[in-house]
Amino acid sequence: MELAGLKDRMYFINSFLHPAIELGFVEPLYPDKPKHPRQKYRLTEKGKEYLRKL
Repeated sequence: MELAGLKDRMYFINSFLHPAIELGFVEPLYPDKPKHPRQKYRLTEKGKEYLRKL
């Protein structure tokens, strides 16, 4: 979110994060606990491959 220069958290979540998860580009560290206090997201192999093609 910071790297993209976005400040509205809900806009980021709805416009970028959820679509990236649905497409399989990123995955949550704690998939069974979406509101985990230390929730982070990591790039999947599919996401890494997409970035290599850019």
